[in-house]
Amino acid sequence: MARAVSEIEREIEQLSAEDRSRLLKFLIEQVDAPADSDVDAAWIAESERRLDEIEAGTVQTYSGRAVMKEARARGK
Repeated sequence: MARAVSEIEREIEQLSAEDRSRLLKFLIEQVDAPADSDVDAAWIAESERRLDEIEAGTVQTYSGRAVMKEARARGK
């Protein structure tokens, strides 16, 4: 059974600064861990599909400046 986060927090408070730092680095690595390979493959396929559409001229593209201008106009 999983331990309550509050219990883990109490244990972390008892750690030395060095150990807390090490734990923090570990947690950041876990959050930044590589994504699922299926997700990566799906994003690659999607980006390639979009690039093909742009190169074929079948979609209209917009500059970043135009997109930001439109977003600002809608936000008002």
